[in-house]
Amino acid sequence: MPLPPGTARPVVAAGAVFRDAAGRVLLVHPTYKPGWDVPGGVVEDGESPAEACRREIAEELGLDRATGAFLSVDHTRGDGYDKILFLFDGGPLGDDEHRIVLEPAELDRWAWVAPADLADHLPPPLCRRVTSTLDGGGYLEHGLPRTATGPTGPTAVATTGAG
Repeated sequence: MPLPPGTARPVVAAGAVFRDAAGRVLLVHPTYKPGWDVPGGVVEDGESPAEACRREIAEELGLDRATGAFLSVDHTRGDGYDKILFLFDGGPLGDDEHRIVLEPAELDRWAWVAPADLADHLPPPLCRRVTSTLDGGGYLEHGLPRTATGPTGPTAVATTGAG
């Protein structure tokens, strides 16, 4: 059955939030865009967000790990289209940290970053998403928790675009 005209066809992506014993967040540095990111990527046709997250972790970090618990989903709009962005718990790396093997066509380095320093590494929309996820997650809009009356942050944040 075709979708009615005007029906949203969002891009769906999934990523993992890994934390170390000190509470720092694992960030990766893509070779194909500026700045840092969390490990993850776009959900492919026929794939669930959790399956995509596991596949992306294997591709990007060389770690085949089950996807952890759901942490947050964010609806945002940027680059002219809607996005639905899932974050899952990557779990502790522990002994696996030394086994990280980056996919050189996509990533050139990784780092542990303290939550207070995320804004120095991540673009504002992703920083809001990760910070809100660390603060409890759940359903987000433009990286901010949504209440019964709307996003908890300033309305201007929701209209800034990039997601």
